[in-house]
Amino acid sequence: MKIAVLMTDMFEDVEYTDSAKAFKEDGHELTIISTDKKEITGKQGDASVQVDQTINQVDPDDFDALFIPGGFSPDILRADDRIVEFAKKIVYREKPVFAICHGPQILITADVLKGRNITGFKSIQMDLKLAGANVFDEPVVVCGGNLVTSRQPDDIPVFIEESKKLLKQGVTSNV
Repeated sequence: MKIAVLMTDMFEDVEYTDSAKAFKEDGHELTIISTDKKEITGKQGDASVQVDQTINQVDPDDFDALFIPGGFSPDILRADDRIVEFAKKIVYREKPVFAICHGPQILITADVLKGRNITGFKSIQMDLKLAGANVFDEPVVVCGGNLVTSRQPDDIPVFIEESKKLLKQGVTSNV
């Protein structure tokens, strides 16, 4: 499966690196998408990643899933209408979306959370409620068979586990 990864500088290092490693080990292809084609750095300074394509170069129809790591990156990216529109199209096409920590901020701005079950970092849980979502303070929440969310780095193992289940379903259904 081809996974679009929306991120820029100040992403939460381990939320990206651990998840990306697990997805790649299962044979999935990740494409790092941002506003500029450059090297981006995590907020801890532990990870640097080369952007593969800018938002102007991609089409949501070319991807099977969307992954949004947390940190400050989602808040920076949601100010860009092109990023928000890309995420909105992925959600409307009912493709799997994986968002951890502050990742759901892009989904808040995309206005796609009404009635959805979700979780996120403690400081954005009220924002999620105000966006119309049903918010749970749990390590992982799966909604509608295509949305996986988690709260923080401690939740990464269950976030990866549930995300991989959805990706496996997608691979099986594409065979």
